Amino acid sequence: MHITNTPFETPVAPPDQRRHSANEVAAWNNALSGAGPTDVIRWAVDEFGNRICVTASFADTLLIDFATKVDPDMEVVFIDTGFHFPETLRTVKRAMVRYALNLTVLRPAATSADLWAHGIDTCCGTRKIAPLERHLIANADAWMSGLRRDDSTERATTPVISLDRRGLVKVNPLAAWSAEELNEYAAANDVLVNPLSFEGYPSIGCWPCTTPTDPSDTDKRAGRWAGSTKTECGIH
Repeated sequence: MHITNTPFETPVAPPDQRRHSANEVAAWNNALSGAGPTDVIRWAVDEFGNRICVTASFADTLLIDFATKVDPDMEVVFIDTGFHFPETLRTVKRAMVRYALNLTVLRPAATSADLWAHGIDTCCGTRKIAPLERHLIANADAWMSGLRRDDSTERATTPVISLDRRGLVKVNPLAAWSAEELNEYAAANDVLVNPLSFEGYPSIGCWPCTTPTDPSDTDKRAGRWAGSTKTECGIH
């Protein structure tokens, strides 16, 4: 396991970082739009080798399960904001044992802003966005996330392959998967699930900004930043 504390200097892309055009990425997305998660991940590993990583929030290990079956040494990146639920940290430990993860834990600088003193956006910016941005720009040409179109209305058009704001290729192998498919795969493969998922938390972030939701609510992310207009932390 690697632990990285993030300074505040502006990240600089290494000279060997690969860049891809919007047309090239659009062609990849079209070609893979009907592919299953394993095929998407296998393509990504063939294309980017060890310059691709998986980001994980440990609400579950679904994407990790898929990714490590393709490449057992795939780097898995977890952002330890300092505000995670104990259940989330225990899920990380369980995953380490289950998958023998090549885990990188990113931590913000000790002087990073917090929610109460600086507000939601600044807290997310210094504790989540900045650590991930520095790591990706320094170490990756592409990264994978577990975004799915049925997570929320804001994610309804999530592509399988896209360019992120840094110019890196972003791969969403589970984008087209429904909740039913997710649950079936999780049960069949004994995927680890954060215990909070069974306690009214369909989406799990930092404890100050995550609340349980009504089971009838179709917006799975309604409990994130409840009472504000914020719907995403800014990573995606």
